[in-house]
Amino acid sequence: YDTVKGADYIGDQDAIEFMCKEAPEIVYELEHMGLPFNRTKEGKIAQRPFGGHTNNDTGKPVMRACYAADRTGHMILQTLYQQSIKNKVTFYDEFQVLDIIKTEEDVAGVVALEIATGEMHVFHAKSVIFATGGWGRVWEITSNAFAYTGDGVAIALRKGIPVQDMEFFQFHPTGIYKMGILITEGVRGEGGVLINGKGERFMAHEEYAPHVKELASRDVVSRAMFLEMKNGRGIDGKKYIYLDVTPETVNKYAALDGRTRPDGTPYVVTAEEILGKLPDIIDFCETYLGVNPVTDPMPVQPTAHYGMGGIPTDKHGQVQIDKDRTPLPGFFAVGENGCVSVHGANRLGTNSLLDLVVFGKHAGLKAAEYANNTEFSPLPENPTAFAESQLDAIRNSEGTERITDIGNEMKEVMFEHVGVFRIEEGMQKALDKIRELKTRFKNIKIDDTSKKFNMDLLNAWELSNLLDIAEVTAASALNRKESRGAHARDDYEERDDENWMKHTLAWLKDDGVKLEYKDVIYTRFDPKKRVY
Repeated sequence: YDTVKGADYIGDQDAIEFMCKEAPEIVYELEHMGLPFNRTKEGKIAQRPFGGHTNNDTGKPVMRACYAADRTGHMILQTLYQQSIKNKVTFYDEFQVLDIIKTEEDVAGVVALEIATGEMHVFHAKSVIFATGGWGRVWEITSNAFAYTGDGVAIALRKGIPVQDMEFFQFHPTGIYKMGILITEGVRGEGGVLINGKGERFMAHEEYAPHVKELASRDVVSRAMFLEMKNGRGIDGKKYIYLDVTPETVNKYAALDGRTRPDGTPYVVTAEEILGKLPDIIDFCETYLGVNPVTDPMPVQPTAHYGMGGIPTDKHGQVQIDKDRTPLPGFFAVGENGCVSVHGANRLGTNSLLDLVVFGKHAGLKAAEYANNTEFSPLPENPTAFAESQLDAIRNSEGTERITDIGNEMKEVMFEHVGVFRIEEGMQKALDKIRELKTRFKNIKIDDTSKKFNMDLLNAWELSNLLDIAEVTAASALNRKESRGAHARDDYEERDDENWMKHTLAWLKDDGVKLEYKDVIYTRFDPKKRVY
């Protein structure tokens, strides 16, 4: 129910139910692989509260999120990498996939550039799984690494495959001020509170989330922070808020909230406990801010974090190519670049990692099953032609436009007009600007035209991906005339279930973006107003 509610009722409930039922088994599976989860005194896997995780009866926060300090995702990565080594998986390091080989009936592999040599390679395959991550680099302030340029989504778009619900991009409430580096929601789960410029714990205000406060869903908290800053209540009137996890503050508000530990004793933390549970966050803040979170509050602001949309799939990762959910045989997508639609309009904290391991596992099983029961599709006459034409257009361009200029203008206009709050005029301005930038991109100039390790060329290609994604995002957002989850409009402030309880499908065409819609799948829960 929490995931359905967090998704603002636009998540597909069959997929949500599947993910939640698989969750306990997948946690134990990771543990048996060696993932070092934190433990309780009794030796059980430790759990902490996270945003939107509540008791169905009382509505109060519950301790549901299993964790490994504040580096759970990193630990999952290391654990699965060790399993890959154990099982002798072949890795092609420093290869960049540029295209998927799509036939009339299915897919036949991918085309990749070997960065070290500049040579093109064709990987002839029966099944292809895309797990290429998100596209947060579209926005100016983001938690995403430089590699998050939406490559898989853009590749699919260029092959006539639609993308789903791109208007829903999550802005995480707590990014380091100006840098966007993520301060995990685990800080608030351990009792951290948000304080405005007047020294108020504003999330307790009636208009925000008086029942769960900082542990409301991320879209709710980000909007509250934005409104506080917009109304002059940022710290010193600036565009940031304090996140305070100092023991004195945590213990003060835990007592006011009546928070207790699982054994019923009052929730009281020490500096040593904070250091033990949030080591990476403390290190980040000391490194980038010169702030020790154990003694001083952290300056934070909303940061572009996670795409709820992506390449549409079913619960086995099978890519779907139209509103009738027609599958494209042999093609699978998982993780952030896939959209099975468990996250709907807003993702709950921890559900991205759960999404990865549950649907990653089942996509792998289904892809293997498909490959074992089918023959190789024949390759087209020149399978690398499309990928080579993209790189040649960049390499041979004699224009004057620079990657940095176009990229910075894209990020600024998207952050300003397709960010936490949106209006029609602003989104139209962003869409027009993106189309102008795409025209200017044709006159790009790169300095390095060599073949080996040509990062200029790759950076330009990645920028073209971001521009395509920005266009479908802005167009999808402009057309959705309601507020739902991460898509909050000042000119349409209410959710409109009668007209907009549906998924957006967007195709990238030569003359712009084509939009269609498909039904949301219900199983148990009817839509109702979200209250935290």
